[in-house]
Amino acid sequence: MKTIHSSVSDIFLDKVAEWLTQSALKGENLENIVRGFCDRMAASGLPIARVHLTFSMLHPLYDALGFTWRRASGLTIEGYRHSQDKPERFLQSPYYYLLTNNLDYLRRRIDVDGPLEFPIFEDLRKEKITDYISFVQAFGDGSAQGMMGSWSTDSLNGFSEEMIAALLRLQNHLAMAAKMAVLGKLANNMLTTYLGGDAGKRVLNGQIRRGDGETIRAALVMGDMRQSTMYAEKEGRQAYIDTLNEFFDAIAAPFNRNGGEILSFLGDGFLAVYPCGRHKDPSKVACEAALSAVFQAQARVARLNQERQAGGLGIVRYGIGLHVGNVMFGNVGLKDRLTFSAFGAAVNEVQRLQNLTKKYSREVVASQAFAGYTGSEWVTLGEEKLRGVRQKLTVLHPAPLVELQSLEPDADAVHDGLSEAERVILLHRDAKKREERPLLEKLMQ
Repeated sequence: MKTIHSSVSDIFLDKVAEWLTQSALKGENLENIVRGFCDRMAASGLPIARVHLTFSMLHPLYDALGFTWRRASGLTIEGYRHSQDKPERFLQSPYYYLLTNNLDYLRRRIDVDGPLEFPIFEDLRKEKITDYISFVQAFGDGSAQGMMGSWSTDSLNGFSEEMIAALLRLQNHLAMAAKMAVLGKLANNMLTTYLGGDAGKRVLNGQIRRGDGETIRAALVMGDMRQSTMYAEKEGRQAYIDTLNEFFDAIAAPFNRNGGEILSFLGDGFLAVYPCGRHKDPSKVACEAALSAVFQAQARVARLNQERQAGGLGIVRYGIGLHVGNVMFGNVGLKDRLTFSAFGAAVNEVQRLQNLTKKYSREVVASQAFAGYTGSEWVTLGEEKLRGVRQKLTVLHPAPLVELQSLEPDADAVHDGLSEAERVILLHRDAKKREERPLLEKLMQ
């Protein structure tokens, strides 16, 4: 435990505030802003032992991004998934107290013994924290985004009035810089969630005008749920939406990694692309990756159907078409209402191939062009004259190498095939820590 006698330097505080302003103008990410701020604040002479900051995020999968900085160990980062639960620990936390009492700040001294007002103080006591200040700060009136956090010191005398004034001053500068970073992250999250990782990056990099795009070569995957009209009429709106989301979780997730990207959802179907070079080797890599994802998707749907049958629900049927070719990748639509997707003959062909799964009563069919780039065994189903295509296409069906039910879950299956947006928000967390305690329990720290 430290005794601090030195006063707070306004010169150093001005330097920290200036650094925050410059970081915001340069577009620094939230992690660099928080780490740099905490390090500089400690270097200025403020006796900060621990800082916890949580920033709410507008994201379909996550509520918030949290940072905990300790003088002894540096910065750790967590992404907090949506949760309907309110753990008892959160209900007994300083943050909950602030929110329910409509307060901006709460300060408490933490004694070395005796009763503690909040359970989190027991953990802070073990870290030899003597003084604690928690706060809530919105990013503007009526804004759903904001910052919640706490400052802790292990100084024997706790925070002085001068130190508290310095914290409040710097907190406002931090909030402004963080707001800029959160807004930038929001744009990135929304684009990668709704457009996909690569398409989102293209739009952020300025590919936003109608007609902007390029021709690329790609392995193409078109998937579709069968009998969706029957499900909608039989199960009702909400049950059908739930079924559709279960279907997409099971079948589409494997196509959103290992070089693949879900480019668009089309009603009860989806289009995935595996961009590749125009030569044999990159085409082979893309097609092999797509086929591997097909086998993973089949195993996942098989497991889903087992669970549905156990719950007295009907099984979900589907069809997948596989093809490879050149596609136009870019913006089309109205001048002020665009969509970013893949277009062209190859896209039309993979859609018609997918429809042929009904004729041949197969879950998966592929063109000869696609099958020729893989090392798997294929069964020829026939030749088809596709509308708009001059030459007949040979249609094949992959021969599975193992029983689908015996396939082990792929490494990311438990995480529903994390998208690029998820990887961004999780930052440095490893797979084992992605499903830790829910948001509200974390926010109490």
